[in-house]
Amino acid sequence: MADVTTTQTASSLVARYRATRALTEALAAPLSAEDQTVQSMPDVSPTKWHRAHTSWFFETFLLGDRLAGYRAFDDAYAFLFNSYYVAVGARHTRAERGLLSRPGIAEIAAYRDHVDDAMEALFAVGLDNAAASLVELGIHHEQQHQELLVMDIKHVLSRSPLLPAYDPKLIGPEPFAEEEGVDGGSASTWSAPGAPGSPSWLSHPGGIVDIGHDGDGFSFDNELPRHQVLLRPFELADQPVTCGAWLEFMDDGGYGRPELWLSEGWATVESSGWDAPLYWFREDELAAGHAHHDHAGSPGRGRGGWHVFTLGGPRPVAPSEPVCHVSYFEADAFARWAGYRLPTEFEWEAATRDGDPAADHLHLDRLHPRPARPDRPGGGVWQWTSSSYAPYPGFTAAAGAVGEYNGKFMVNQYVLRGGSCATPAGHARTTYRNFFPASARWAFSGVRLARDA
Repeated sequence: MADVTTTQTASSLVARYRATRALTEALAAPLSAEDQTVQSMPDVSPTKWHRAHTSWFFETFLLGDRLAGYRAFDDAYAFLFNSYYVAVGARHTRAERGLLSRPGIAEIAAYRDHVDDAMEALFAVGLDNAAASLVELGIHHEQQHQELLVMDIKHVLSRSPLLPAYDPKLIGPEPFAEEEGVDGGSASTWSAPGAPGSPSWLSHPGGIVDIGHDGDGFSFDNELPRHQVLLRPFELADQPVTCGAWLEFMDDGGYGRPELWLSEGWATVESSGWDAPLYWFREDELAAGHAHHDHAGSPGRGRGGWHVFTLGGPRPVAPSEPVCHVSYFEADAFARWAGYRLPTEFEWEAATRDGDPAADHLHLDRLHPRPARPDRPGGGVWQWTSSSYAPYPGFTAAAGAVGEYNGKFMVNQYVLRGGSCATPAGHARTTYRNFFPASARWAFSGVRLARDA
């Protein structure tokens, strides 16, 4: 990671620490103790676990070694709230985090206060560069978990037959589609990029381009080292695929045409019953109280218009919004149906490096994608690329337990680029490499098309 002392003062680092910790608590505030304990699938973690784990990170990697006289809040928490850091010690089974009825949210709040008080004492003593770098890493780590918290609680709430809202004020189409003049009730006709009224193409001449973080400011180790790649001339759509376009794909039998799908993707469609993006369901299912979504997202095959579960509750699908919560398999099938392809992560970075990938970042009053505009071309969704998550040439993991942060996950995953409506402000970069398995759908993941020039 970068030398943080070259980019900011200690006081600004402390302020960012405090703001980050406060935002995590603000995200958890609308949730009951019961909400914060549920684990709806193995990939999801309970809200209270996120709150505790992000505190464990600071306690483990900073306070224990750097604050004289520091005493752990509870020795058992080292086991309960370690995630995957094998070098640190044993861990509670990930798929059983939802079985932890204790400690409760009051104890977790006390734990966070304990860590924050100790961190304030550490700040008062002063930070050397190594400690400041760990604080910076911890801030970005907690920001990642803020997005995970939003993703996870959306999945948790969607599993209830009641389809409860995280925040009823977010119910739509207001404030999502109304500001764009969209009624949210009917599908628009799909037009390929470049057709009248459709997205445009961003052209790139190709050639040898620099890829990866340039070392100015913070980056994760998987964004390094900066290196060169050779690109053929290509074009990238200037905005993500919309829900209206996806409805056209569905109406054309997209989920029932094996010729559009990778073999493993088609097997997943068949075994999981996919026929729409995750959180989509038919209107009559909502009326009957049967709008129920499993991990695969099979919403059934009822009649009536399509609705979507949001953190503001269920509402009609808005055609102008970016399609969201689709897997790599679905993104690849749609691209093939449309006659295009997914970009490589290198093409995506080269074509967008002058923009702000997270212009539509996390806001507590929204938490949902919005129609793309010139000032928010990503529309609030991560975008799948065709690139496998692999180390850059010359990649070296950091020494010690923090070296487990990214490198050991560089297998069986695909890279997403950009940022989403749940990505904290300032967290996303054009060089940022998000990654998930090809079948994952609970992230705020969408599609952006590419073609050879």
